[in-house]
Amino acid sequence: MSGFKPYPAYKDSRVEWLGAVPEHWSLHKLKYIARFSGGGTPSRESLAYWNGDIPWVSPKDMKVEVIVGAEENITAEGLQNSTTSLVPSGGILIVVRSGILKHTIPVAVNNIEVALNQDMKALRFNPKLALYSFFLRWVQGFNKQLLHVWLKQGATVESIEQEYLADTTVPMPGIDEQRMIVTFLNHETARIDALIAEQQRLIELLKEKRQAIISHVVTKGLDPTVPMKDSGMEWVGEVPVHWAVKRLKQLVLDAGGIQMGPFGGMLVELDDSDTGYKVYGQENTISGDFSSGNRWIPEHRYISLSNYHLEVGDIVLTRKGSLGNCRRVSLLPQAGIIDSDTIRVRVQDQTMDPDYLELLLHESDYISTQLNLVKRGAILSGLNSEIIANLVIIVPPRDAQEELVLEIKADSSKFNQGISDCEFAVGLLRERRSALISAAVTGKIDVRDWHPPAGSQAPVQELEEAV
Repeated sequence: MSGFKPYPAYKDSRVEWLGAVPEHWSLHKLKYIARFSGGGTPSRESLAYWNGDIPWVSPKDMKVEVIVGAEENITAEGLQNSTTSLVPSGGILIVVRSGILKHTIPVAVNNIEVALNQDMKALRFNPKLALYSFFLRWVQGFNKQLLHVWLKQGATVESIEQEYLADTTVPMPGIDEQRMIVTFLNHETARIDALIAEQQRLIELLKEKRQAIISHVVTKGLDPTVPMKDSGMEWVGEVPVHWAVKRLKQLVLDAGGIQMGPFGGMLVELDDSDTGYKVYGQENTISGDFSSGNRWIPEHRYISLSNYHLEVGDIVLTRKGSLGNCRRVSLLPQAGIIDSDTIRVRVQDQTMDPDYLELLLHESDYISTQLNLVKRGAILSGLNSEIIANLVIIVPPRDAQEELVLEIKADSSKFNQGISDCEFAVGLLRERRSALISAAVTGKIDVRDWHPPAGSQAPVQELEEAV
């Protein structure tokens, strides 16, 4: 890596995926320098076990490098009546069972005492041999290699094999050198993270400006001189007098115009090989890619579930998770049906342009405001056909809808390009961050003589000191 020199001498680690390491670094099996502990889940049936003051860390909390809390807490009684145990502050937490292990190994340090669920492991290190913050960076630096070394073969869900984890060879410099590497990486990654945050703020600003343009066009039109009328929605105000204000159920086909997917029990034991009839769901709606996915049903079930067929021109929405994501089906690689987390909408083409409705459902502030109001007042999570049917839609004349779509696409294009440029920059910065961590913890670069650049901010505290 440019700007940094290698170590004077290297030796063979005798581990193929590790390669050569600095000559003076020692090699240790992880099981000899760390103690392992797992977790568990208190019974959900006992309210006395939950909503206490002990953070209960699960994979969904592992989006940060330092754990300071968790989405769920358990009580002391819940701790005593489950297989989980307390992990003192200063440990390394690793996700060992989760779909996220397809592409990354979430790892963090805990600066508070926590309990773990069964999909997590905690490691406590011999402080004379290893800084846990060095090991955190080491896992980050070897992420791709460790995914191959640690994952349990043949598991139905991605999981890390305990034996593989314990037998991992870790090259370790001395404590002082570990601390130097950590200090260097904390400083440099903080600088890169600040640049990433700046790009992400710009992305959000561009999205807000694009949203403002779309919201204005779909509620006020293109002619500022036309007479206006009250829309009936206080957050929208006035709309052109010749535009209609309708419920979505008035704009769809009578039969099957708004259709929620079949109950989950109707889609059990799906085929995992191509039958010619596919099940489409949230991943297709969010990505807009209807060629992805690997769930199929046999022909006789496709026929029996005819109410849920998907066709080109249909609009699909997600019911849960990424609530309200919307796509128009422009290409359908295979015949298929929607799943239980999907709502299908078929509009009266003579009244509503499907492309225009997709734009409204996916991009319009006045639609998202309605959905947010429903979410706040809902007893059950998720959308349903009744909620979608009763959405208020501002409807320009049919011929004007196509013109508005073209205008919005033209106005949005410059913002979309700016967003794309920022996302590309973020990708490059993340690659730089990953490469820097990898080079430092694998001994490819020697940072022992590194000092913060003159005039820069004081080095970021080591994780040991911060926790």
